[in-house]
Amino acid sequence: MKVLHIDTSILASASVSRQLSQAIIDQLKLKHSELSIDYLDLAHQNIPHLNHEILMGQEPEQTALTEKLVQQYLDADIVVVGAAMYNFGLSSALKAWIDRICAAGRTFKYTSEGSVGLSGDKTIYIASSRGGIYGENHPADFQEAMLKTIFNFTGVSNIQIIRAEGVNMGEALKEKALADAFSSLQTI
Repeated sequence: MKVLHIDTSILASASVSRQLSQAIIDQLKLKHSELSIDYLDLAHQNIPHLNHEILMGQEPEQTALTEKLVQQYLDADIVVVGAAMYNFGLSSALKAWIDRICAAGRTFKYTSEGSVGLSGDKTIYIASSRGGIYGENHPADFQEAMLKTIFNFTGVSNIQIIRAEGVNMGEALKEKALADAFSSLQTI
């Protein structure tokens, strides 16, 4: 079983989303004896933001990087994304990765009836951390809602969110949020 593990937080060892994504990986290792894990640390691996030249395939080095990222995504049976909320949304590094994996003809296609995802049957685990409290379907949530939309667009419907929120609202709330998130890992 192939796993693509992605971390995005700039907070290194202080990152809640990194703690959660690693806990998901640890839980998967308990459940599956044969895991092959590709790891991307988007806080340290530079993925230049999409521009005209990259989109049009005019930069061979960037075209090769895009192909590598798309193939990693397509090959994965499970994708684990550590996604901290930054200013109500995603980190720009995670958005740069998304812009690369949303590849027409590879991960989706357009038909006369709309878009069709091509990414296959996979499971996505989103390790979501938030400084404040938003819950589900909050109007200021441009993080989890966007990730679900993107992954659905590429054809993935099995998306599970492991969430710790309120982590910047005092130590007691942070500890409770982490305890709740870690206990929800048992369902993986």
